[in-house]
Amino acid sequence: MQIAEIKEHWMQLANKTGATTEVAQAGIEKIIRQYSEAGRHYHNLEHLSNLLCLQQQYAPLIIDNDSLLYAIFFHDIIYSVTHKDNEEKSAQEALHFLKNTSLPADRQQKIYGYIAATAGHLNPLADPDLDYLLDFDLHILGAQPAQYNTYTKMVRKEYWLYPDFMYRKGRKKVLQHFLGQTHIYKTPAFREKYEQKARENMERELEGL
Repeated sequence: MQIAEIKEHWMQLANKTGATTEVAQAGIEKIIRQYSEAGRHYHNLEHLSNLLCLQQQYAPLIIDNDSLLYAIFFHDIIYSVTHKDNEEKSAQEALHFLKNTSLPADRQQKIYGYIAATAGHLNPLADPDLDYLLDFDLHILGAQPAQYNTYTKMVRKEYWLYPDFMYRKGRKKVLQHFLGQTHIYKTPAFREKYEQKARENMERELEGL
């Protein structure tokens, strides 16, 4: 998905939910600028594009596609490897924009909650739409080995300022967290299609750390 397509999807969503053209344009310009920041080797426009494509693919199974789309657009708008509040700040950015739409407060808060949930990839409310967002975000874990290896290299580049021993320690913790769960993916569709490959990929990476 090219930038023009990303913009088109955004403008349709923003206009549909009551944002003025001026507000919508300013919103997408900021989103593209943020996802294009130097140092974003994985959490960039390609990652955003991949999630938008997954949303299109699974849209018939999603109840509130507009809310899910807003969560996708904003979920990594703030990203710094030295901070632990990226998801919270990204959620706040979304809420700041959504106040200029016609979405009711409860849906704005739902989107805020969706984005905040990507911090731990947990869904305590058992919201089926949030399950899809979290699975979309972890889609790369179930990729083919070559693509997965490229992903791990890109993530390492994002954490370039950390020495190897620190990075390996943190990465092991992340991998062990996911491998220790009964299921990595929350939706039946993703479990069937990607669960086994994701475990194989992470176990292989863990062995090599």
